[in-house]
Amino acid sequence: MAVDTLTADNFDATVTDNDIVVVDFWAPWCGPCRGFAPVFEKVAEENPDIKFVKINTDEEQALAGHFGIRSIPTLMIFREQVIVFQQPGALPKGAVDDLLGKVRALDMAEIRRSAVPYENEGGGQAQ
Repeated sequence: MAVDTLTADNFDATVTDNDIVVVDFWAPWCGPCRGFAPVFEKVAEENPDIKFVKINTDEEQALAGHFGIRSIPTLMIFREQVIVFQQPGALPKGAVDDLLGKVRALDMAEIRRSAVPYENEGGGQAQ
């Protein structure tokens, strides 16, 4: 499967329309990002049922800011529209493979039951 480019315009539809979305936040000038790219592309090829996307942080600063990306590359994984993983740094292929196995095995009903809504943690509207 090809790795697609994600922008603010197609972000919501991509996350909503796919069960698992793996996001690589990167920039063209970033050496570790360029080193991680072949790993990301190989894992995408081997997992055609998962949506793999890249967000260029130089071009999509609002998206990067929204998710608090401070270091690149950063790998983020959504499962059923919930962020289930976020970590900066380039990972080796085996670690990404293991991670995807764990993401596939998640009990999303349990995760949704135990999640605290953002508004309940003081986020959202001012008190």
